[in-house]
Amino acid sequence: MMRSEPLIKLSEEEYCLIRDLIKDYCGIYFDSGSKFLLEKRLSGQVRQHQLSSFGDYFYFLKYGRGRAEELGIVVELLTTNETYFFREDFQLKAFREEIVPELIAIKGKKGQKELRIWSAGCSTGEEPYTLAMLVLEEGRFTGWKVDIFASDISHRVLKTARKGEYSKSSFRVTEEKYIKKYFVPLNGKLKIRDELRKLVNFSYLNLLDAAKMKLLPKMDIIFCRNVLIYFDHQVKRKVVESFYDLLTTGGYLLLGHAESLMNVVTSFKLRHFRNDLVYQKPR
Repeated sequence: MMRSEPLIKLSEEEYCLIRDLIKDYCGIYFDSGSKFLLEKRLSGQVRQHQLSSFGDYFYFLKYGRGRAEELGIVVELLTTNETYFFREDFQLKAFREEIVPELIAIKGKKGQKELRIWSAGCSTGEEPYTLAMLVLEEGRFTGWKVDIFASDISHRVLKTARKGEYSKSSFRVTEEKYIKKYFVPLNGKLKIRDELRKLVNFSYLNLLDAAKMKLLPKMDIIFCRNVLIYFDHQVKRKVVESFYDLLTTGGYLLLGHAESLMNVVTSFKLRHFRNDLVYQKPR
């Protein structure tokens, strides 16, 4: 049996430097009890770049030529990217049975036929592709322009999302009818069909990059699930305020089941649907 290499020791000073660098970069905050987590998950990266200490790794993250890509890898290593198709179905029921029909009716009265949905923190793509399937299943978007924008801070997960090939674990709650209709077998995996892929536009985006956030078009619905849990109060408020500005009047913000805007902002209205509680920008 091969023995794993010993962890490279992370001093308290190095921990504070790297922790603060990550927070400034993307808003993710680690408290004083997370030192061993960083030591354990980042030791391999220190070795991969043939560096002798976390101090050298900090300087690489701050000044190195490949710092942007490496920071994306760091974020991926330190956060949980576990996702799958049709995750949190009760919320998706609210989306397809209540929110979408409401928006279709409102836009129809105004003569509008355009819908924009944003999956913020899309990981490997299961969430935006799920939304694309539900849009196609709706059947009332003929003649509409539907855009699903998907973004993440990790180049690696975006590469997987664009490839659109998934193993069995991604389909743990997916009904067989969706698999047969929207996927094709390929090398032991299932690959997204082109009709689904063309509905989703993947892009790299740091939610703390105010300049790039301002370039986004107005959104009707924003999904940001299990992302805010990594932020402290100040960063949460900044990100949520950006979402508020980007939403159309009456637009919706859908968070993870363990997330809340309580004590973060008061600008959103909490809508009580049959299937879920959802935040709405007041009309």
